[in-house]
Amino acid sequence: MWYFMIKQNDLTAGQYRNLQKKSMLTEVEIFNEPYDNFCLFEVDDYAGFVDFLDVEGLNYQVQSERPTRRQLMDSMQ
Repeated sequence: MWYFMIKQNDLTAGQYRNLQKKSMLTEVEIFNEPYDNFCLFEVDDYAGFVDFLDVEGLNYQVQSERPTRRQLMDSMQ
């Protein structure tokens, strides 16, 4: 499995729906101001997902294990 992290504010509604269709599981990690919320997408088709993200010009982080909330917070600083 692969876990893709994308800031929620970077996604349009259409992009979010398309990413949900391409992923096995979607979660939103909600943070308080001034931090952005993160969308986590659990994916098994790495290449297809990356292709879509690249075509859409979206910035993302990817890990082979689900990141903890602490890891997400650390990535914001």
